[in-house]
Amino acid sequence: MAKFAANLTTLFTELPFMERFAAAKAAGFEAVEFLFPYDYAKEDLAAQLQQHGLTQALFNMFPGDWAAGERGMAAIPGREAEFRNNAEQALQYAIALGCKKVHAMAGIVDMNHSIDSHRDTFINNLRWAADLYAEHGIEIQIEPLNDRDAPGYFLAHQRDALELAKATDRDNVKVQFDLYHAQIMDGDLSKLIAEIGSYIGHVQIASVPERHEPSEGELNYPHLFKVLDKHYAGYIGCEYHPRNDTVSGLSWMAQA
Repeated sequence: MAKFAANLTTLFTELPFMERFAAAKAAGFEAVEFLFPYDYAKEDLAAQLQQHGLTQALFNMFPGDWAAGERGMAAIPGREAEFRNNAEQALQYAIALGCKKVHAMAGIVDMNHSIDSHRDTFINNLRWAADLYAEHGIEIQIEPLNDRDAPGYFLAHQRDALELAKATDRDNVKVQFDLYHAQIMDGDLSKLIAEIGSYIGHVQIASVPERHEPSEGELNYPHLFKVLDKHYAGYIGCEYHPRNDTVSGLSWMAQA
């Protein structure tokens, strides 16, 4: 049975960030996720989770200069030391928040280096981080991003993510399966979910093509939730942009 996590970066944006935890709980969510926690003290975030009885489902490692277009550096040759510093920072947040899943963003391809060197860098960085995080029972997630929203991102296809996860040879490296990105880049989602199977470490949803509530658009989410039930038992992150206010758009969740 599907269970949902509110993405506090995209939902409840009518409110200041620290007030979104209470709003998520009031709306019926038992878990939350967000892109990045680093603008806030980990103790303050942990207090919000505890106060409202929420589980932290996921967050991302620091991405670099987001405003300048950076989207991580896990696959970028020459930035290994920066990646390790960011991974260690994220680990401290994960421990404080009781979060068992952290996304390592691959980054935008650096044209000064070959694709093979990006792949080797990604695998080596993931192995290092996975070994560090395994001591705390935490998974590293890798997520393909579609090339419309993230042009030049190193990882765009689900099967490529599966191959890379296998190549790391670490049990705690998983595929973050965002159905919005997957539909745009791959399609055939029912069979794709079954193919990736036990390597799915986290799931996110939104409508396609406009990334609004999953009750609209071209995907049949009631069907896809049933398919996911056969392969995945974790939280499903609601990483979409409400068409109007967040609460009025949540009727889909009760039906799901």
